[in-house]
Amino acid sequence: MGERLPLEEPENLYAAGERIALRAARFHRRATSLAVTAAILRRSQRTGVVLVVHKRVVIGVIVAVVAAFGFVVPGSAQVAPTGDPQVLEAQLLRTYDAPDANQGVGVDRSHFYAVDNTTVTKHDRQSGEPVLQFAGGPAFEHLDSGAVHRGKLWTAHSNYNDRPMESSIEVFNARSMEHVGTHSFGVDRGSLTWVDKAPDGSWWAGFANYDRVPAGDTEPYGKTENTQVVRLDKDLSVAEGYTIPKEILDRFRPMSNSGGSWGPDGRLWLTGHDLGEAYVMELPVAGSKLRWIATVKLPGVEGQGIAWDLSSAEPTLWAIKRSTKQVLQFEVPWQQIQPQRAEAGRVNGPGEFE
Repeated sequence: MGERLPLEEPENLYAAGERIALRAARFHRRATSLAVTAAILRRSQRTGVVLVVHKRVVIGVIVAVVAAFGFVVPGSAQVAPTGDPQVLEAQLLRTYDAPDANQGVGVDRSHFYAVDNTTVTKHDRQSGEPVLQFAGGPAFEHLDSGAVHRGKLWTAHSNYNDRPMESSIEVFNARSMEHVGTHSFGVDRGSLTWVDKAPDGSWWAGFANYDRVPAGDTEPYGKTENTQVVRLDKDLSVAEGYTIPKEILDRFRPMSNSGGSWGPDGRLWLTGHDLGEAYVMELPVAGSKLRWIATVKLPGVEGQGIAWDLSSAEPTLWAIKRSTKQVLQFEVPWQQIQPQRAEAGRVNGPGEFE
């Protein structure tokens, strides 16, 4: 039987910093974006949480990021002013045949995991051959997306498109493909479509709502505008909620947010149900709306779940093409994404009041 979650607690910022610095030193690759750390600190200040960070770890991360990978420190002269999101295009590296490539994909160093409604198939990355498959029983209705962390495959699950909307997280042993954990949200804020771990060790998830009217119904399935991205606490309860800009929601319509994965740049990458593009997001300095930084075109992709592979020195983004039942691996120019300045406001002195 599946074990009740949570299975592990998020790392604290000190541990996350040590892990990032070590990874940067070992692979001469990018460390987690400084913008994410700043957002975490801002959020902590708002909530009254005190974070103690080891000075040498922070300095090591900053040096590794700036010197080795050319990151721009937020607030410097090279930070672009807020404007229209950048548009970039990814390059297709490899295509795999995968009959279960219908909802999403998860990936680790040696395998990828094609996700369908009630089945998940593990494939060898070198040969593309299927290795093992989990076939769900009556409790499984609609699996979505996949994220592999510490030997476990985390998947989103819902009863889409029944009412009321029910959601859960279902966890599998990535080695044996046995179902080992579950966490039920019950009837919550939509249909869970993705779950992933952020650089600071916290879990995040997407609750989708739809303008689409299911067959036999007369009302939309929740309305796309009610879609939310949430941060979960150590008990996997919703700690914070964020909305998605209307311009992106309009691209999702009549469907919704289908995929989400934290990238090598420390930003959150989102996808819709149909279009071959990923939206690169940052947390807001104030308010509830995520900041849209860039759009990355994904040739051949037809929406659905995505997964970043951060296990090697050269991260790649994985997606699916459900019409041909294929898993696609991309090289993404994430280092070309320019930071954008974000300010909550300003303090005016006498004679400057608005």
